[in-house]
Amino acid sequence: MRFGVTGHQILPPRIVDRAVEHWRRVLPVGTHLYGVSNLAEGADQLFAAHVVASGGVLEAILPCADYARSLVTDDGRARLERLRRAAATVLTLPFPQPCDEAFLAAGQVLVDRCDHLFAVWDGRPGRGMGGTADVVAYARARGRPVTVLWVEGVVRV
Repeated sequence: MRFGVTGHQILPPRIVDRAVEHWRRVLPVGTHLYGVSNLAEGADQLFAAHVVASGGVLEAILPCADYARSLVTDDGRARLERLRRAAATVLTLPFPQPCDEAFLAAGQVLVDRCDHLFAVWDGRPGRGMGGTADVVAYARARGRPVTVLWVEGVVRV
């Protein structure tokens, strides 16, 4: 079974704790864990780091060749590089630079390559094309099981 992730880039600490605890509880460890991530800051990198730390197999789907440029923080870019190197497979989509179309395509490829999607998502509409809401909608339209990991009452910034 392949597990994918989508989620917000900025996560409140309670949400980070909830997601990590859920993954520890329900996911296999070692090579039985196969995770697919776009490696964006926030939920994507959190999940990818969990997969790697658990001894699982990580597959990275990158929206474009110059993806690091779209990440906001130096720490996020450094984590992206570490996780990219740790991935067993890296698929880079043929977009020349970061753009909404590339982000949406990467989310769709991720959904197509997983059997179950975790969404670290507040359930609200997206703030731009290719965000968490679009990826969840695509997964649901494809009949992919989606587990939403959020704590009621927690508001993202």
